[in-house]
Amino acid sequence: MNNSKVLATVNGQPITDADVDAMIQSLAQRGQRVTSQEERRAVLEQVINQKLLHLDAVRNLYEREPAFKAQLAQLKDSLLVSYALEKAFENIRVSDADVKKYYEEHPDQFAGEETVSASHILVDTEAEATDIRKRLDDGLTFETAARQYSKCPSGAQGGSLGEFGKGQMVPEFEQAAFSMEPGAISQPVKTQFGYHIIRLDSKHAAEKIPFEQVKEQIRAHLLAEKRQAAYRSKINQLKILYPVDLF
Repeated sequence: MNNSKVLATVNGQPITDADVDAMIQSLAQRGQRVTSQEERRAVLEQVINQKLLHLDAVRNLYEREPAFKAQLAQLKDSLLVSYALEKAFENIRVSDADVKKYYEEHPDQFAGEETVSASHILVDTEAEATDIRKRLDDGLTFETAARQYSKCPSGAQGGSLGEFGKGQMVPEFEQAAFSMEPGAISQPVKTQFGYHIIRLDSKHAAEKIPFEQVKEQIRAHLLAEKRQAAYRSKINQLKILYPVDLF
């Protein structure tokens, strides 16, 4: 995109693609995404409106008013504080070696978790569940029973719930599933949703989370720690230079 392209003029002053891109970036920092041409046109309208308001403010000499000067002074103070923090943090770095060392010295944080794969049949009453459990013992396949009797949408897939870890299912279901051995079929298990017959399809031992997967999370954590330490150090130095008295 040619960022010098003029999209509009306001009182003869050009508004370009670059102006719109700057506004979009500002919106993104506040969590607002602009993805379509229609949304981009709406942003252009915002830029035009801001230009109109700025021209009106200049025409009315608002910058000379005491209230504006007070707001400007407050904004300047706030920006100076932010800039002072940037200066305090500007030399802080987290090396790849720092990140790797943290990963190796904190194995418990990256141990992963045990997961299981299970299927179930969900019905409303214990009598229904007991009857289906007996039919399974008599040779009815689990998948057929799930498709025929289960009120859970997973019944269409033979009752399969896929792989899940602890904390993802209701406690009664989780306790039963994680206590079973692969291939086992439970007796009816009551939960808030009804009565389940659970088949444990497989167990998956906890595996260490790969370094590459958590590298940037560790870096962000270490950077935050270093910045906090630098902040405390800077404040302590400043309290010596500028005494603080509390009343």
